[in-house]
Amino acid sequence: MSLFTVEPAQYRKLLEQKVGTFKQALADLDKSFEQYPIEVFLSPESHYRLRAEFKVWHEGDYAQYAMTDPETKKPVFMQEFPVASKAINKLMPSLMAAINSNSCLRRKLFQLNFLSTLTEDTLVTLIYHRPLDEDWLVVAGQLKNELNIQLVGRSHKQKLVLEREYVEEQFVVEGRTYRYQQVEGAFTQPNGKVCQLMLTWAVQQSRGIGGDLLELYCGNGNFTLPLAQNFDRVLATEISKTSVASAQCNIADNNIENIRVVRLSSEEFVEAINGVRKFRRLQHINLDSYHFSTVFVDPPRAGLDEGTLKLIQDFDNVIYISCNPETFIHNLRFLLKSHELRSVAVFDQFPYTPHLELGAVLRKNNP
Repeated sequence: MSLFTVEPAQYRKLLEQKVGTFKQALADLDKSFEQYPIEVFLSPESHYRLRAEFKVWHEGDYAQYAMTDPETKKPVFMQEFPVASKAINKLMPSLMAAINSNSCLRRKLFQLNFLSTLTEDTLVTLIYHRPLDEDWLVVAGQLKNELNIQLVGRSHKQKLVLEREYVEEQFVVEGRTYRYQQVEGAFTQPNGKVCQLMLTWAVQQSRGIGGDLLELYCGNGNFTLPLAQNFDRVLATEISKTSVASAQCNIADNNIENIRVVRLSSEEFVEAINGVRKFRRLQHINLDSYHFSTVFVDPPRAGLDEGTLKLIQDFDNVIYISCNPETFIHNLRFLLKSHELRSVAVFDQFPYTPHLELGAVLRKNNP
């Protein structure tokens, strides 16, 4: 199906196909998984994506939204984008009208990025092939106020922020509202409704375990905040400086006191906990004082590296979120040497595409 169309009548059929593909991959891994029960969490059938990026196509003094068709490699022009949130679709025509009415906003503008939330807080990034000056700041400020949005301007080695460079999101997990700062350009989950389902699933799966939690790839604390209620202490790691800063802000804003965040990659943490290397970023943290019962991982599409896989083999409980079923199956093959699969869920973060988000819980085999 085309990236640019939404056909709700086809949604269930397409979802069944990709869930079926994943089930077959599980069965190919181990025949005992042929009938393994899998929870399936659906997405809204339209207006589910909280982020969108558009090229800006110029014809004379007229600009319009465009995307490149992945099959034909030709531009597709649009005035609306039903994949994107209602807030983004509502903003699209008025924003482009304002750009077309002002040459300072339009000149050498080549990309437009939207970031929105379930609460409809919206940030727009305008990206240019020219330096941005005081004249641009004046008209951009007028645009920000007129449309009631957050606005960021970017060009080569230049970033201008009008008020704030983030949106403020709220997710409700089992009746509790969590507030998140989500920064422009940093990773956040694109499908807010499905993200809430994932957070709820993770909280339910970890309830009653106790002990301390190690989280690798914590991002801005998306899972960290609600998971903290189920553990005595949480040690979370993340390599991105921007995401670590957001996580610290989100922890404080939600008044959660049992989380520590440290800026380390998973590979660096493996070196630290195995005593291979010392890090100044850990000088105020005593790793030996933690009693980890569980590790939570949400790695990039490449999955977990060999060193991290060996590390988490020592944990009684593993909760694994994956955005790539292929690398998940590869990692699962390794983890099944030490653990048994206790729960599997699929989350349709990306309707009408082949992509699936996965969740799995593994428990260490009895000696």
